[in-house]
Order: sequence, then C-alpha cells, then structure tokens
Amino acid sequence: MSRYRGPRVRILRRLGVLPGLTSKTPQSKSSYINQPISNKKVSQYRIRLEEKQKLRFHYGITERQLLKYVRIARRAKGSTGQVLLQLLEMRLDNVIFRLGMAPTIPGARQLVNHRHILVNDHTVNIPSYRCKPQDFITIKDRQKSQAIITRSMDYSRGYKTPNHLTLDSSQKKGSVNQIIDRESIGLKINELLVVEYYSRQA
Repeated sequence: MSRYRGPRVRILRRLGVLPGLTSKTPQSKSSYINQPISNKKVSQYRIRLEEKQKLRFHYGITERQLLKYVRIARRAKGSTGQVLLQLLEMRLDNVIFRLGMAPTIPGARQLVNHRHILVNDHTVNIPSYRCKPQDFITIKDRQKSQAIITRSMDYSRGYKTPNHLTLDSSQKKGSVNQIIDRESIGLKINELLVVEYYSRQA
C-alpha cells in the first residue's frame, strides 16, 4: 500500500490531531458537529485499526514499512510497543521534523530526498535512515538549502525541541543526545493496540 496522497484534514477528522502529517486543524463544520452520536458499539478490531492508522499517517510510512518495524521491535529487548515508537522516532525524516527544520514529516522527507541534509558531514538521501546518539544533522552549504531551512525554522519558532535532541538555530545544526523516552513522544497513541493489531502477522 502506497503513502496517502489525499486530503489530510479528512484524516484528522477521523483520527485526531497528527502533527507529523499536517500542521492544519480540521475546520468545524456545523453538519459535522451536529451529527447524531451512534449507539453502535465500536469493535475492538476497529479500535486497534485506528491506533495503527494514527501511527502510519503521523510518520508517513506505508503498511509494509510499519509491519517491518513491528517485526524488528518484536525481536528487540524490552517492550515491543516502546521499541516500535523509538524506531519510528529515530528515523531521519522525523528527527528533522522534531528539530523544527521542517513543518511536517512529509516536508522533512522531501528535504532528505533532495539531498539538502547532512548527517555527520555526509549527504544522506534516505528518509528512513536510523539516527543514533551522537549523530549531528546539518544543512548543505548551498543558498537554496539554507533558505528552505530558514523559512521552516522561522515558521516553527517557539516550538519546544524534545529532550533527546539539541538544536543550535544560529548554526542550523541539530544533534541526537540519546534514544527518545516514551514521555517525549508527542503523539497520543496506545502503541500496545498497534502491537495487538499485528499479532498474527508479525
């Protein structure tokens, strides 16, 4: 299954706020607000499916990629759900987004694909590159690259950088201090339901 290319606000209405997908918020429509609440019981499958979809749309990954991450998390030591979130959070496109160098994860992915980003002074054009503690992320010393990042950082001014990352805005340089902890993940998600959803596939 490919990445979602359709209207992003429609996803927000169904799943809630997903800052990685878009900075927009769903507009309140009277017809949407005044819809009668159904008494139909929501199945456990649907609850797990929606949690899985939150994760997939927030991080902008395909179904196949998410299943691969679940399988890696199952083989690792520790809580499968927590390891899964750490794997997703340490992706290069997400780290760039969390540093405030891009307004969304799709925007960060585009920066990586277009070779604007350096990791440890080497060009990396793979958005899924897994960042490690002590990695530092910089921008190519090109006018176009610098201008794009400056616009994004101005847009996200006031955004709080999570504790596992450090940003030097004057140098446009970010660094990874440590693996992210569960409390710093800026997404309301029940990762255990995602693991349960994939229990028969992983």
